[in-house]
Amino acid sequence: MNLVESRTTTTIIYIILAIAAFTALFPIALMVLNSLKTTPEIASSPLALPLTPHWDNYTHAWQGAKFSKTFINSAVLMSMTIFLVLSTGSLTAYVLARKKIKAWKVITAYLLATTTAPIQLFLFPLYFGFAKLGLINNVFAVSVVYCALFSPFSIMLLRTYFLAVPKELEEAALVDGATPWQVFSKVYLPMVWPGLLTVALIVGLYTWNEFLIATTFLQASESRTAVVSYFLLSGQYSTDWGDLMAGAMLVTAPIVILFIFLQRHFIEGMTGGSVKG
Repeated sequence: MNLVESRTTTTIIYIILAIAAFTALFPIALMVLNSLKTTPEIASSPLALPLTPHWDNYTHAWQGAKFSKTFINSAVLMSMTIFLVLSTGSLTAYVLARKKIKAWKVITAYLLATTTAPIQLFLFPLYFGFAKLGLINNVFAVSVVYCALFSPFSIMLLRTYFLAVPKELEEAALVDGATPWQVFSKVYLPMVWPGLLTVALIVGLYTWNEFLIATTFLQASESRTAVVSYFLLSGQYSTDWGDLMAGAMLVTAPIVILFIFLQRHFIEGMTGGSVKG
């Protein structure tokens, strides 16, 4: 490839990336602009800059959606889910990666099937079961549902990281007198931490933004998540769009900030789990 072709290819790549970046960032920029406007301003000129920034929209949204409580609920639910998924998923992935399992193809088919199965199939049986057991509005019980929902993907991803660790390290640790638990916790877990971080970010993102399960099982005002309380900001007959845009910014800000700080580790984690077994 000569210099002219190389520059042409590079230019095309940058143009495609610029279009993709604009497509991704334009809705966010529009949301930021409109979060500082009144509803009449948004209706008349949604693409224009605000004449006078209305920062009180954020105060109204925070108080109207009761984010001081629902943010804590979402954070607790997300932390519980991440802990359950990482603890159970890492143990399962370790066994599937390091032990010879004759039914591996069957297990793979099962994990793939459960990953693609829509949650709507199980929603009504789960709800009636939870209602019978008195678990409606129980944050821990909902975290168990999320764990079951996100575990198949997490196990498949983490297994690739365990496969990438040289087996000689395990053999050397066993020769030195390490127990199987010590091999797992002291040898393998430090080696696969990029995969654990990647799973934690993905599970945390989906848990924070999940709506269907949260609104079904967490119905009481004291147990609602931030996304559900944001949804309730929209009135039945009228809506303050400035407050609604400000609420959307508040809900998305924690995840966006977290991803910005951890994006390098996230990308390394996604590209690192490329070993096939």
